[in-house]
Amino acid sequence: MTRLHFASALLPSGWADDVQVVVTDGTIAEVAAGVAPASGDERHQLAIPGIASLHSHAFQRGMAGLAETRGTTADTFWTWREAMYRFALAMTPDDVESVATLLYVEMLEQGFTRVGEFHYLHHDHDGAAYANPAEMAMRIAHAAETSGIGLTLLPSFYAHGTFGGAAPHGGQRRFICSVDQFAKLLVASREAVGRLPGANVGIAPHSLRAVTPDELAAIVPLAYGGPVHIHAAEQMREVEDCLAWSGKRPVEWLLEHAPLDQRWCLIHATHTTPTEVASLARTGAVAGLCPVTEASLGDGIFPAREFLDAQGRFGVGTDSNVLVGIADELRQLEYGQRLKHRERNVLSNGPGVSTGRALLDGALAGGSQALAQAVVGLEVGARADIVTLDTTHPSLAGRRGDAVLDGWIFAAGAGAIDCVWAGGRKVVEGGRHALRRPARERFNTTVRRLIA
Repeated sequence: MTRLHFASALLPSGWADDVQVVVTDGTIAEVAAGVAPASGDERHQLAIPGIASLHSHAFQRGMAGLAETRGTTADTFWTWREAMYRFALAMTPDDVESVATLLYVEMLEQGFTRVGEFHYLHHDHDGAAYANPAEMAMRIAHAAETSGIGLTLLPSFYAHGTFGGAAPHGGQRRFICSVDQFAKLLVASREAVGRLPGANVGIAPHSLRAVTPDELAAIVPLAYGGPVHIHAAEQMREVEDCLAWSGKRPVEWLLEHAPLDQRWCLIHATHTTPTEVASLARTGAVAGLCPVTEASLGDGIFPAREFLDAQGRFGVGTDSNVLVGIADELRQLEYGQRLKHRERNVLSNGPGVSTGRALLDGALAGGSQALAQAVVGLEVGARADIVTLDTTHPSLAGRRGDAVLDGWIFAAGAGAIDCVWAGGRKVVEGGRHALRRPARERFNTTVRRLIA
């Protein structure tokens, strides 16, 4: 049992002072406000809930910053994708584990306490299955266990190169499965993560580019009621190709042909019409927004204000992991809307409402829904995912309540996070994960060899 005392904490009911939290077996067992610290309590100034990164491709952390030199033609998502394929084809299972371990350490240091790993690097270099079809999934699970981050594994079904069941690109050979292979992969993946406390498994049909309608219908039941994530409408070329194939835009097609509901998360959904925005919000599905990656890849700007006005739900993900941080994603989300609408505080819920608070609340709720976490936050029954902020940071000094969140998200930069508990385990103290040094050393050795 661990007893923590916070001078101030963000509870589901709002900010409260003198909050004692009792953690038992990784779960919050008691929460009491207005309580003086007791002997044996570990004391901190200010606590907020940990947040989920609902969309991550862990292996891509290894190539962060390696695609920033202009080519001979216009650089786009599609040229970046070729570089990504080359990097993925070179990685061994050991490489994937070392890269994912550092990534998850970094996520925890930035306040992410759970990751939705959209995992599609399944097979050996030649595309043949490993003896254990979940070899790569097992490496992701090891990285999560070592770092302490909560894991929602989302094995991805990827079968084709583009719409209409086209043959896959040679660079995609490590991703490709038949429906039968995918079913076996799911069984093995559930075994791989089964011993991790609080871990769960969903499915991720990669996109309508990579999955035919018949295949989509065949694999959705394999989620067994768990989360279903799919990339949709990330790029205008994708929208145009989908129109040429089906006469429908990607989100429009999914709304008409897929059983969208609260289990689903549409990743990006960047290029959507007002009708699609309103209809998607009504389904209860989550929009999985990855603002830093979407900016990095030149995807475009999601119509977030319109979606939230329609009572839509969103979460944030780190996607390509070119930069990892809750504050970075939420700030980029708001700043994109400011540039688009030429206004300030666009995603605030109304007059007098903190934009930082509105963003944090939305990301907490949407991320937990997308990763099938029924109880989250600083409340009884939730996994003990807790983040403390350093109130001596210059951008947080003298602030209380929501003003602390605004200072963190919009002004603090690095160094505002002090301690992090993930599943009741204190993994970050003084802003540093206990495994930062060995994780970096192993990562650096791996990446030096891959780059060479």
